[in-house]
Amino acid sequence: MADIVIPEYKPDKPNGGNSLDEDVNAQYAGLEFHYVYLMVCAFLVWLIIPGIGLLYSGLARRKSSLSFLFQSFAVCGVVCFQWMFWGYSLAYSRTGNAFIGDLANFGLKNVSSAPSPGSVLLPEIVFCLYQMLFCACTVQLVVGGSFERGRILPSMIFSFCWATIVYCPIANWTWNANGWLFNLPSLDFAGGGPVHIASGWAALAYAFVLGKRTHKGDHVHGKAHNTTLVFLGTVLIWFGWFGFNGGSALNASIRAMMAAFNTNTAASFGVLGWVSVDYVRTKGHFSVVGACSGAIAGLVGITPAAGFVSPWIAALIGFLTAVVCSLCKDVDKWLHIDEGMDVFKLHGIGGMTGSFLTGIFAQKWVSALDGASQYSGALDGVGVQVGRQLAEICAISAYSFVVSCVLLYALKYIPFMHLRVSEEAEMIGLDLDQFFDEQIGDWSMMEQHAFAAAQTTHGHAPQGSSATSVQAHSELPVKQDTDTQAKTE
Repeated sequence: MADIVIPEYKPDKPNGGNSLDEDVNAQYAGLEFHYVYLMVCAFLVWLIIPGIGLLYSGLARRKSSLSFLFQSFAVCGVVCFQWMFWGYSLAYSRTGNAFIGDLANFGLKNVSSAPSPGSVLLPEIVFCLYQMLFCACTVQLVVGGSFERGRILPSMIFSFCWATIVYCPIANWTWNANGWLFNLPSLDFAGGGPVHIASGWAALAYAFVLGKRTHKGDHVHGKAHNTTLVFLGTVLIWFGWFGFNGGSALNASIRAMMAAFNTNTAASFGVLGWVSVDYVRTKGHFSVVGACSGAIAGLVGITPAAGFVSPWIAALIGFLTAVVCSLCKDVDKWLHIDEGMDVFKLHGIGGMTGSFLTGIFAQKWVSALDGASQYSGALDGVGVQVGRQLAEICAISAYSFVVSCVLLYALKYIPFMHLRVSEEAEMIGLDLDQFFDEQIGDWSMMEQHAFAAAQTTHGHAPQGSSATSVQAHSELPVKQDTDTQAKTE
């Protein structure tokens, strides 16, 4: 161990060296476990993206549930391109200013084997991948604001633009060594501000600009159509969050292990917090969707604090965040904005709660577990940290909401863009309007029901109905007419 040398970034070798002339791996000799650990964490974070898609799909009504599954992969494609094109450079270039990076790493120029700007223990390509998945998760949260009425193509264009002018600057403020929040310093271990507060306010802006959904007395207007999908999505999100928080120390230190432990603790106590409120509110009943919401609220609340607090404080933060989010159950009604995916409730309000509590409970001994960091909150006598956290909350909230609104209104008035589907398309569902010949779940069963209903009502299957689709596309037996039956007999 005494012979291990810590890698050092060399300006004359911005890409880490020429792999044809030297062994670029040699600088990490004996330290490989750090970047291997971060790669595993990156793989876990990736699971959050389809997890959000499944969660949203289950929360939506059946007729509009495919759009969220599709967008989870579409967002991966758009954000990957944006990040490689200029997103990474705008967020993490070493020569940027306090508000946004420059284009020194445009097109991933020199992003290879050099020690990364986040940690010298990581090759920059590892750091770039890990942070790209953070951006993708955030954008996937934001598109939830288009809930059941937003067209997919404009949402993808919005995703590229939002990642560029909202996420990248806020990530630069918070995590780039030149960023103004980084140097304030505000404490944000894994993304309470850039991921949760920013996405919550942006989703609220999306719902605000689109307007409320059309409601024609549908009794399932606000109901999750598939609790199983909600549960499965939450499982993937919870599992992926071990990488989200556990990797944000950017090393494999004991601090990273503490952050992973705190992640599970906060999620577990978040479940207890939310279902406790549900139990009192409903006079003795529980909710699976409520338990899932509580787990996510706990995960959101601990995100900024995971590497700054002890496990019992993490439990308190998870419980309190879930209680606060659950008590804000009717925030959409208070604001008169139809944001049905609860992105603002869980991520916006939860992120602000977690960031505020981080300022109160951050402890120096926890951050020092990595052998290099020392950050304190009010619990250690540094009361001013609460004010710094409030500065982060206010700055990110205002910037994300206002800029998102400006961007959405600009897109809204571009000819042929049409952010929102027509009223007719909304009533039949996004799946029929935006996709071809696909449904969520077992389509044949639904087609049989439609066919049976048509036969009962009309005595025959009307042209253009779903019953016609059965005749054209399935091998299900079609009821013969009376004359044919007679001839057969």
